[in-house]
Amino acid sequence: MAQQGASLQNYNNQLVSCLEELKESKATLDSQISEMEQEKYSIEKQLGVLTEKLSKVNERLNKKVEARSEYDRAIQETESAYLKILESSQTLLHVLKRESTTLSKKTSENK
Repeated sequence: MAQQGASLQNYNNQLVSCLEELKESKATLDSQISEMEQEKYSIEKQLGVLTEKLSKVNERLNKKVEARSEYDRAIQETESAYLKILESSQTLLHVLKRESTTLSKKTSENK
């Protein structure tokens, strides 16, 4: 009977020891979970800030791209108008030379 009591006491001690180890493991895990939750919160906060920054950068970028398109349009229209002016000037010069030649011939004939 004493042998059985000693065995029972030994089992009890082992059981208490195992329970303590489980509790320590749980406490360690609780601590790790808490740290990870803090890290998660920090990352989510940073993500919110970065998302807001990205939104503002995209907004500014879109405005600048739109402005660039307007510059492109204005440049194209100006170049087109300038080419028309050059063509008109060339035509005017040609007409002026022709008229000048015609007038010179008439003047020479009248002498």
